[in-house]
Amino acid sequence: MKTVVLTYLFVAVGGAFGAMARFAMNVFLQRDTPFPWGTLGANLLGCLVMGVIAYLVAASEWFNQAGIIPDQYRLLFAIGFCGSFTTLSALVMEIHTMLQRNELFNSFAYMMVTMVGGFACFYLGFVVTRTLMQFSNA
Repeated sequence: MKTVVLTYLFVAVGGAFGAMARFAMNVFLQRDTPFPWGTLGANLLGCLVMGVIAYLVAASEWFNQAGIIPDQYRLLFAIGFCGSFTTLSALVMEIHTMLQRNELFNSFAYMMVTMVGGFACFYLGFVVTRTLMQFSNA
């Protein structure tokens, strides 16, 4: 029972911080422009963070040295934080709004930049973290 409660607690804490960070990013980036810079920024940054987390989870010996349990780290940051920081539903709603305003190019560009940029950010986070970890172990 204790493990189940801790699991939900890690997800909830990560989710709360992710939601607050997403709101802050939206406030910061979404000025007087109809283009959804806040959601785009959150989704790309979330993919970058997820790439970092993916490498750290894959390199589990780092967790043992740091005294962190990999599953708890994954629950807190990957599922909790990144899950609430990034948002597919906002992306879909914003594309729908652009299409309703007949902004075909912007809606397609937004979708493509999010998908291609998201993968590129994930990969960048993974590779940069792997490189940094290799240098720190050398």
